[in-house]
Amino acid sequence: MITKAQKKSQIKVITGNAAAAIAAKLARPDVVAAYPITPQTEIIEQISQFHANGEMDCELITVEGENSAMNAVMAASLAGGRVFTATSSWGLVFMYDAILAAAGARAPIVMVNVNRETPGIIAVSSGQQDMISTRDAGWIFLIAEDCQEVLDLVLQAYRLAEDYDIQVPVMVHYDGFYLSYLSEGVDVPFQEDVDQFLSVLKTQPERTKLVPGGKLGCGSHGILLGYLELRHKHVSAMERAKAKFEQIDKEYEEIFGRSYGGLVEEYRMDDADAVLVGSGSMCGTIKAVIDEKRAAGVKVGLLKLRMYRPFPSEAMIKALKGKKAIGVVDRSLCFGFKGGPIYTELKAFETKLGGSKMISFIDGIANTDITKINVATMIDTTCDLAAGKDVREVTWVSYPEAQEEGGL
Repeated sequence: MITKAQKKSQIKVITGNAAAAIAAKLARPDVVAAYPITPQTEIIEQISQFHANGEMDCELITVEGENSAMNAVMAASLAGGRVFTATSSWGLVFMYDAILAAAGARAPIVMVNVNRETPGIIAVSSGQQDMISTRDAGWIFLIAEDCQEVLDLVLQAYRLAEDYDIQVPVMVHYDGFYLSYLSEGVDVPFQEDVDQFLSVLKTQPERTKLVPGGKLGCGSHGILLGYLELRHKHVSAMERAKAKFEQIDKEYEEIFGRSYGGLVEEYRMDDADAVLVGSGSMCGTIKAVIDEKRAAGVKVGLLKLRMYRPFPSEAMIKALKGKKAIGVVDRSLCFGFKGGPIYTELKAFETKLGGSKMISFIDGIANTDITKINVATMIDTTCDLAAGKDVREVTWVSYPEAQEEGGL
């Protein structure tokens, strides 16, 4: 993150969940649908408190489950309202059919998902598997590194989702049990500055919405060329979201003084021979270890993924092209493939990376910490690859007993 002089604001020591709740309040939503689930519950608790205190002028719907929450905000969004909801893990799975419907309807919903495992083995633990389970639902995905970025991404998500040229729902992801409960200093902007940032949306053409007595089909059956046309327009809007998000990041910097680089954030990449690719809260630890390695003369850098859907392949290729070795760190699994999900997707563009070699690291699932020691191991292995040594394609960092073939 690049920080410059900015307008007056206030520093508060708050959790990642509180940062999400405050950002939602600052965005002035018309409708919030609320249902608690660990480790997201604090968001809904705080929004409920804001609403009870008269600090948040919205319709707060306390539903009986996550599926109802998504249907409620979808309906409100299609009626022209600004909406917000939040969930995690099994809650995200429970609303899956409504998530698909919301995407197909191009409802510009903003939702926070606090990442938590969702395998068949019940696990109240960290991991990005819930995000991976919905990556092809047609939503835009953004991933935050720290509590400050949680707040900033929620505000940027409204500019992205509601933009007349985009109109696609946005999910803001951050790591549960780490950022959700982590308290740190967050620069909270004042309401008038957020209003200024979001005011651009009022100058755009009015988006299609339900009007009493008017004609608008939602949830209709699509067939043949009509269906293909809608799908193509959806895919095209997702692609346009890349450039739009870059623009939004620059405009955010002009008002609030913070810039993250847009789709991806590069850290000490200019002369790096070896690079780790990561996302979410692991990136803070990776940066700290990179600084230590740099002090020892090791040329290593980090490419942080901020937008995961649409996949920012062009930005990643530009940043990674010509690097000797790339180690991709995944906090989730890609069943049916050896490597992690982000690794397997980036692998598809390997021929465009100018001869860069790639390996996969899986770590940080089921409450295993991505420690400094683990990161140092990943960097050392990636540097070995850069030096031409033979290394395993896939390493389960916290489970050394695992073998690339077979495992258990």
